[in-house]
Amino acid sequence: MPSEKLLDQVSTVARLKHYSHKTELAYRSWIKRFIFFHKVRHPSTMAEAEIRQFLAHLAVNLHVSSSTQTVALSAILFLYRDVLKQPLPYIDNIERAKPSRRLPVVFTKEEADQVLAHLSGTHLLVASLLYGAGLRLMEALRLRVKDIDFTLNEITVREGKGDKDRVTVLPQTLKHSLTQHLQRVKLLHQKDLREGYGSVSLPSALERKYRSASRDWGWQFVFPSIKRSRDPRTGVERRHHISPEGLQAAVKRAIRLAGITKNASCHTFRHTFATLLLTNGYDIRTVQELLGHKDVRTTMIYTHVLNRGGKGVKSPLDAT
Repeated sequence: MPSEKLLDQVSTVARLKHYSHKTELAYRSWIKRFIFFHKVRHPSTMAEAEIRQFLAHLAVNLHVSSSTQTVALSAILFLYRDVLKQPLPYIDNIERAKPSRRLPVVFTKEEADQVLAHLSGTHLLVASLLYGAGLRLMEALRLRVKDIDFTLNEITVREGKGDKDRVTVLPQTLKHSLTQHLQRVKLLHQKDLREGYGSVSLPSALERKYRSASRDWGWQFVFPSIKRSRDPRTGVERRHHISPEGLQAAVKRAIRLAGITKNASCHTFRHTFATLLLTNGYDIRTVQELLGHKDVRTTMIYTHVLNRGGKGVKSPLDAT
């Protein structure tokens, strides 16, 4: 198939740019769909008109969301600009999907406690970090042992959204349970080492630069998977972090058991973290830094959540 060699090039460039495996797979998928939509024509023979047709097909015929359209366009732009090195002088003329502006779903403190009460084990610990430190789901799952500072009560988020590092708070109430959890993880790591394994994937080119670092305790995932698996990129058998799907399913079940009818998810804990900090009087710049938002306007959305109930207006029906 003519597109297979091209897709291999996509993977190569994505890895050179240190894109995550998830992003690499998403880009390959969208590029492949773009090619097949145009009857397996090579992208070098297409340009603005074909891109516009594909995006219109996604929006009009498949009714995909604006965020999905954005990912598809990003994949195609990556293909032309970074893989084919083919300029698209008229790309600005392509209409981009207008993102929906919706208020985030937020738990009350009581609701958050109820959801956590229906979780246990590792799922409880991860969900508590989403809520207590404002982490995104994948940020929590990708935490390494060295990223948690029990002395300074800090968690360092490495290569977060936008490929940026940041520091957030380590909840005091989690220090004991996290310490016990890491003791169990260390025993698991030592067992792997005895069996000839114990390496973990490292970011960027660190594995080539520091040969033994992949087996160091500090680089191990805080929430490792129960079973070892083969790295899809290298074929090396390793212990990766737990899957996001398992936690998402556990949180959805906990929300249902708690009797909460909101359209909530793991990410709702992060929204709740931000909202409660603002409610408790922390300034918005501090919250912005803890969340890792590039623009304070993104953080400002939580001020609208604080004003729910007609923007704080008292209904005439309730007037005395």
